[in-house]
Amino acid sequence: MRKLTILTMMLACLALTNQSCKDKFLEDKKDFTAVNGDDVFKDPVLAQAYVDYVYGLFLPANNSQSFVATMDAAENGTYNNVFTQTTDELAGETDFNKQWNAISFINNHANKYFGQRMGANIANNVWTRMKEINLFLSKIDLYGIDEATRNKMKGQLYFWRAFQYFQLVRMYGGVPLILEPQVPIVGNNEANSIPRSATSECIAQIVKDLDLAKSLLPGKWDAGNWGRITSGAAAALKGRVLLTYASPQFNPNDSRDRWEAAYSANTEAKTLLEQNGFGLFRTGGEANGKAWGDMFLKEVDNPEAVIVYGFNNAAATSTAVKNNGWEQAIRPRELSGAGSISPTKQIFDAFPMLDGKNIDDPTSTYPYDSKKFYKNRDPRFSKTFVYNGALFPYANGTNYRQWTYYWKNDKGAYVSTETRGSNASGIYLRKGSDPAASGTSNAAAGFQQSGTDYMEMRFAEVLLNLAESAIGADKLMEGLKGITDIRARAGLENKDGSYGLSSISGDRNKLFGAVLNERKLELAYEGKRFYDLRRWKLFEEDSPTAQRIGVKPLNGTRRTGLLITVKNNGMDYTGASDPLVRNGSSVPVVERQPSTYPAGIANQDQYLDYLYDNYFVIAEKDDLDPTNIPWKFRWYTEYYFFGLNQTILSTSPYLQQTTGWDSMNGAGTFDPLK
Repeated sequence: MRKLTILTMMLACLALTNQSCKDKFLEDKKDFTAVNGDDVFKDPVLAQAYVDYVYGLFLPANNSQSFVATMDAAENGTYNNVFTQTTDELAGETDFNKQWNAISFINNHANKYFGQRMGANIANNVWTRMKEINLFLSKIDLYGIDEATRNKMKGQLYFWRAFQYFQLVRMYGGVPLILEPQVPIVGNNEANSIPRSATSECIAQIVKDLDLAKSLLPGKWDAGNWGRITSGAAAALKGRVLLTYASPQFNPNDSRDRWEAAYSANTEAKTLLEQNGFGLFRTGGEANGKAWGDMFLKEVDNPEAVIVYGFNNAAATSTAVKNNGWEQAIRPRELSGAGSISPTKQIFDAFPMLDGKNIDDPTSTYPYDSKKFYKNRDPRFSKTFVYNGALFPYANGTNYRQWTYYWKNDKGAYVSTETRGSNASGIYLRKGSDPAASGTSNAAAGFQQSGTDYMEMRFAEVLLNLAESAIGADKLMEGLKGITDIRARAGLENKDGSYGLSSISGDRNKLFGAVLNERKLELAYEGKRFYDLRRWKLFEEDSPTAQRIGVKPLNGTRRTGLLITVKNNGMDYTGASDPLVRNGSSVPVVERQPSTYPAGIANQDQYLDYLYDNYFVIAEKDDLDPTNIPWKFRWYTEYYFFGLNQTILSTSPYLQQTTGWDSMNGAGTFDPLK
């Protein structure tokens, strides 16, 4: 066997895939250029490096916007936020939310994640990742590495093979099942031209791999191996897979057998994780959502982190650099952040009041005040968003407040208090931000050296997966309890015995709506919303599932933001300078952060209420989505199972096109529901 080409690039790959500064297992590097053939499978150090290399193929790269980006929306192992923009979380036109003249396999809406067949050149794409995993699994038992060591390595790669297949199946339905290493294609080689397997067969193989992984992996690793896949992580992914398979996208007839299988898998995952010290993060207490807000900054031994992607705070000049680009993306330009993530008013308004009742529910203990929208809200609200006047602390500004208001200049044009440029929606994201992060006056470097880890799966999701499965399996009270456990940890008040949900107890459809809504709140901006909307078929106007569970579909809507302007004496303020900032000895209207407060006001929080009552006007900002045409969100039902793009269809005569999509040979014939 020739020298493995993969090993000649492994050193560089490992240098790019390091975990956070406390995560050791991807930090040790070795020169593999002298390794020949199967020697890698004989040496436990080299074999472990191979496993770690495979981790790197799946993990986000340096400066990825980890929370909103997903690999499924991209080719060649990169991450982007296209799918998050194809939801109510972020605005913007994508290939999957705009009007097309026709649904066609030659268009980009025939999702390209399926990729090309594997070629001779190494690239981080679907089938190369699969080949590297299969190669390892086919070789590792042939030589002398001890069984216990081999089993842990194999368990990790069975997990990643299942992870990869699940990403494919939830996009397309059934795909070719390739469980042996393929030979790279040179010329027209039909050996790798394999037809699509039935969706049911793919699900069975994914479950089989995850069961193998679960049996081979430890329940917990030591601190130096923080971030490795555990048996609980394998069980939790199995629960996610079977929940997806039970959902209306794959289960239009609502088979209770599917729900029972998902319930069993998620029950096992919860039990196994709890036995090994995993659970909801509670350090700091539940009051005011402190524990909930702090959990994103906890690294080693974070009980919430079931599957975690690590980053470090190494300098850009380091060969080991792998910063999390999230901090820089969410911070305002005023602090040399990018200001590039603009959450929508639709998600902003979805967070309930402190007693768990929706903002439009007249029975709430805390009536919603549209002038002071931030008062008495779900504690997760202020831990997720930053609004005009809210605290957004960082290392050099522990009391920094973000101001996003506008006023009109003498030409009638709106001017922002954000002199370096405002973000699109007038709302910033606080979720996952580090109050100790360092800003800088250098616009090219602000907040870039962030080592905040990203939890691809949190224990909260496991509980919500179990709650939804329980509801599907007609265990309604257990499902409700799963939701209320999440709300209790978040710090909501329990005024009605069910954290605001007493009116839906016993109604399966309303409970489904409640658990989907809870996922929208708890997992907001964590890359989950697109898949929830898709597996429940909640996009099109006449969606039967949307009507059944009481959810408004996205089609025909626009994503919007907040426009907050300043008034003076009941009129719009017009002037050349910021009306709430002192200029010399005077301030045009009123000072936004005065040294002394008016009578009856004791602190800045109370003074902010005073400003909203007397000087701020709140309107809806509707220029986030395209404005040059009468643009509205447009999802096509064909996207519930994407068609194969011509880039892959043209390479293999054996690949059937998905039903509802055309190909070079006519209408698609592959039924993803079988």
